Amino acid sequence: MPTSNTMMTFMGATLAVLLVPGPSVAYVMSRSIAQGRSAGLVSMLGLETGAMLHVCAAAAGVAALVAASHPIYAALRYGGAAYLIYLGVRELRAAAETEAVAATTRASRSRLYRDGVLVDLLNPKSALFFVAFLPQFVDPVQGPASGQVIALGCCFVVMAAVCDSSYALIAGSLGRRLRESARAQRIMPRATGCIYIGLGGLACFA
Repeated sequence: MPTSNTMMTFMGATLAVLLVPGPSVAYVMSRSIAQGRSAGLVSMLGLETGAMLHVCAAAAGVAALVAASHPIYAALRYGGAAYLIYLGVRELRAAAETEAVAATTRASRSRLYRDGVLVDLLNPKSALFFVAFLPQFVDPVQGPASGQVIALGCCFVVMAAVCDSSYALIAGSLGRRLRESARAQRIMPRATGCIYIGLGGLACFA
């Protein structure tokens, strides 16, 4: 297991990374604004589940294979971009429906969770991040590298959950006001759809 000094250093570095909002924050906030705090928190749980799967992959060496294989990386990259764009198109289609129909097509908790998992899991940059970031804090003297990677990864995921939850709660408070506005009800699905499509474009061309 990593030493206490290593963990403190790692937590400081992780905090610096998490304080910069990224696609995950945009995703969680858009869900909170559209459907409330609970939807944002469920989406956050999906994202962190995907991140934990990346941690396990890094510990098992799968992420290193992705980093070394251009075809695998490309497949994940474009697959993730396509899924984000699909989510965006789905939101834009919902925005074109009547208010009564749109109310019946609100994403269920299970779908929010599934989408969150896939948004993170199909992001190859997450795999590359963990395979590049976590080993920097592994000390061979402290035991098997895989165990240390898991411990560090769990710490990262917990901190990410706290950070993303904060954004979800803030956005949920703002979303309550927006949802009381009929004009905002028409705009929000379109804005959410554009965010997803924009994130897909960034994932594809970055």
